[in-house]
Order: sequence, then C-alpha cells, then structure tokens
Amino acid sequence: MKTNYFNYLSAVVIAVSLFITSCDKGDEAQKENETKAGVVLTDNGNGIGTRTLYKDTTYILDGFVFVNAGQTLTIQPGTVIKGKAGQGESASALIVARGAKIIAEGTKDEPIIFTAEADSLNGNIGNNVRGLWGGLIVLGKARLNTIPAEQQIEGIPTTEVRGAFGGDNDADNSGVIKYVSIRHGGTDIGAGNEINGLSLGAVGSGTVIDYVEIIANADDGIEFFGGTVQVKHALAAYCGDDSFDYDMGYRGKGQFWVSIQSDDSDRNGEHDGGTDPEDGQPYAIPTIYNATYIGVTTNKSIITFRDNAGGFYYNSIFVNHQNGIDIEKLNSVQHSFKQWEDGNLKIENNTFYNVAGQTTLDNPNLFLYAKGEGATDADNSALATYFTSKGNEVANPSISATNPVPANPQTGNLYPYNDSWFDAVNYRGAFGSDNWAAG
Repeated sequence: MKTNYFNYLSAVVIAVSLFITSCDKGDEAQKENETKAGVVLTDNGNGIGTRTLYKDTTYILDGFVFVNAGQTLTIQPGTVIKGKAGQGESASALIVARGAKIIAEGTKDEPIIFTAEADSLNGNIGNNVRGLWGGLIVLGKARLNTIPAEQQIEGIPTTEVRGAFGGDNDADNSGVIKYVSIRHGGTDIGAGNEINGLSLGAVGSGTVIDYVEIIANADDGIEFFGGTVQVKHALAAYCGDDSFDYDMGYRGKGQFWVSIQSDDSDRNGEHDGGTDPEDGQPYAIPTIYNATYIGVTTNKSIITFRDNAGGFYYNSIFVNHQNGIDIEKLNSVQHSFKQWEDGNLKIENNTFYNVAGQTTLDNPNLFLYAKGEGATDADNSALATYFTSKGNEVANPSISATNPVPANPQTGNLYPYNDSWFDAVNYRGAFGSDNWAAG
C-alpha cells in the first residue's frame, strides 16, 4: 500500500507538471500565433475577456467589442488596434463597460494607436478623413445629474444593456489610458448619431488619462458625460464637431488641453450642464487650466456655456476665432449666466488674440458675452467689467496649428494653482518650450 501510494503521488505530480508546462506552452503558442498575423476581435456577448493585446500584432475590431464587467483588457505599448469600416449595426468600436478596466499604457516612443482598418500608418489617410470606424468608449459608475441616474451612452443601441453608465461612486476606477492616439473615427450608427473619438460616460477620478490625442473624428473629440475623470495632455484636432464637450454634470479636472479646428469644425468647447432636468445636480463645474484652443476665423464660438453649465478656465490661450465665449441666459430660474453670477463660471487670467477680428482690447464683449432670450445690455456691461478686471489680456502668442508652442510666451499674471493635481507651470496655454504633442 505504501509503495502504491508513492507511485500514485508521483503520477499526480508528473501530471500536474505536464499540465502546467502545457499551459505555459499554450500561452506561448497563442502569443506566437498572434504575433504572426492580425487578429480579428469580435464579441458574442461574453466580452473580450481578461487578456493582453501584444504590440507585434495588429488587432481588428469587427463590430462592437466590449470589455465586460469584471474583465481587464491590457494593451502593450506600441500596439495597433484597427476598426473595420461600417455604419449602423455594422459599426466597430471598443467599449469598456461599467465594472471593467482598460490598462492602455503606451509610452512617448511607443504610443498605442486606435485607427481605421484602411490606415496603413504611412500617411495614406489625411487629417480631413473622418468616420472610418467607431471609437473608444469608457463607461463608469460616477454620478450624473440626470433622471434617471443611469443612462445609455450615445452611439450604442439602447437594446445593448452593457452600454449603461452612471452610479454613485465618484472615485470609480476604469483603468489607465496613457500615450494613446485615436484616429479617423466617428462612424454614423444611424439617424445622425455618430460616435465620439473618446466617450467618457460617468468615468470616475480613479481613472488615469494622460497624453491622449483624437485626430479627425466625425463627431466630438472627447465628450464627458458626467463623472469626475481628470485628464491631462489631451489633443483634439480636425474633428467634425466640437473638440471638448461636457454635459450631465461633469465636474472633473483638466490641464494642457489642445484644440485645433478645421474650417468645418464647430466649437473648441461645447459645455452643457443638464437637459433632463436642466437644473439637475451636481452641476457641471469642471476646472481647466492651461488650454490652447486654436480656431479658424470662419468657425463658430471658442466655447459655448449653456443648459446651466458652469466651469473654470484659467491660464489659457484662445486664438483665431470668429466669435468669443458665449454664456446662455434664459428667462428661467437657472441657466449658465446664473452660474457665472453665482461664481460657478469663471474665465480668468487668459490670453485672447484675433477673436472676432480683435487684436486689441477695444470691445471686451467680443471676447465674452451673454446670449439667449434673457440677455440684456446690462448683462454684457457686467461681463465686460469682469473680463477686464480678472487678468484676461489680448496679446499675440504667435502660435499656429502646425506650431502651437508660443514664439511669444505668455508668462505673466497667472492664476494660482491651488490644487496639487495640477502641475504648477509658469506659462499660459498648453505648452512651455516643449511641444509634447509632436509626433
């Protein structure tokens, strides 16, 4: 019996050893197979699973591909993910559902790239080509100001339950998105409903987003649907609609945001508060330092504040726009102009140039003005006094879409950095002497 027991035990050990070795070889074989040819990613309802995408493989998104709740998708630096062409039910996108995580941490030398299947990454697709695939959507559990408290993200059919977002955890963590480029997205899924380059639905402050760019998206560059996520070093260029859009009570933080517009773009910033109800709380009051918004003189406003939105812009640069910053005033109890009156909307210590043809501070209301059925001359007079007394200046920083680093640095009269999350720099705008967006 003793001998038989040891023989049995030896057999078990050998079997376990062979099983482990087989698993290791299986993982290696899977990785080897994925590095030899492109891999098509699909979703049968079970999501992508907890897995890693490797940099020496091109991955193709075929349809809506979800990272389901409880799953973690890790993407190596240098990995390329491409979306198949298609509209409506055939659209392709990567969606990180509530309770899931994405760890997409590229590097400056090896960014992670999301683009269209037709993009050979050699310049064959121009900066004006949009809507070739969907985009990247991240959904979380932070609070919204809507009724009901949970919503369905735009761009995803309402029949897909994994498209829901919202909750009660403002510190929710959806992972890391760092050194990530998202290109040529925004396909139409029907009835003029395009997908944003990067959609952030109720994403919480535990999520890290830094060094992200959206190039040539058919809809917005980045849209914040409520939540508290904090974003540094973000570039949105040549998008068909707005560069930075927020609503549903977004109250996160941003620094070093860059918007570069095309002739057919809309605003650099469309900032909405709430729509159902319009006075829903928490209010949309994010804090943004060191933005650089470069328009073209035929496009629309720099920023529109409406639907009861507030927000703070400090130490920023705004150049080459047809219109300035407009603040909606309605004949109702609550609106964005009321947010300004209450101190929840501030435009302070910023540099403006060539806005509505203005290169000097002759008419402050061409830079900041009230708009809407309730707006009066007295309102604009109050805004003019505010604008000139709060460190705003008109000066030429000498920047352009091809070189956003100021030849004439704007280094004086800065608003203090009172929050340790923000980098305390000695200049206005998103760039000092280093063009971190180059390449």
